Amino acid sequence: MSLAFDPDCRACDRLASFLEEVKAGHPDYHCRPVAPFGDPQARLLVVGLAPGMHGANATGRPFTGDHAGILLYETLYKCGFASAPESRHIRDGLQLKNCRITNAVKCLPPQNKPVGSEVRECNRFLQQELQQLPEGGVVLALGGIAHRAVIKATGKRQVDFPFGHAAEHDLGEGRKLLDSYHCSRYNTQTKRLTPEMFQSVFEKAADLLR
Repeated sequence: MSLAFDPDCRACDRLASFLEEVKAGHPDYHCRPVAPFGDPQARLLVVGLAPGMHGANATGRPFTGDHAGILLYETLYKCGFASAPESRHIRDGLQLKNCRITNAVKCLPPQNKPVGSEVRECNRFLQQELQQLPEGGVVLALGGIAHRAVIKATGKRQVDFPFGHAAEHDLGEGRKLLDSYHCSRYNTQTKRLTPEMFQSVFEKAADLLR
């Protein structure tokens, strides 16, 4: 497990209290900070927003058990980054290939909306994860919050790195940042993000890694 993670972190009072409330109603749920998933030395780092209530917060694995994970793991499989097209539970045997998945915020936020102080507090973990990314690696940010968290973690100016779907940014040291709209239920159902749009970003990541 990466040093860029604390399974017992309770630095954010609002999140810690909310997890206790959710645990009381769902005693079988994970209801703790969710660890990154995949090889710590992978050259592709996918950064999401935060665990979903009945997804990662329940299962303990990023994007597992919720709607957003359906498209993500299917796409990872199609592009050669996963051993299976579906992530059902944390012991299903699925493995990532040269890929690692994490979140900008490691704990479930109320209404899936972390506040700025929570994103900033958790940014120290993301900073360490980015420092582990090998030279020539690619970061793929899912959504604007994840994008801005990556920019903050690299110490760069937000104004110099505007978010945009399929946008490519140079992080220095041979590393690239790619942006995608988040694979949320809302974005996919409204067709703001189609499977074809999503897959093209991962294909671009694979091309950059080659």
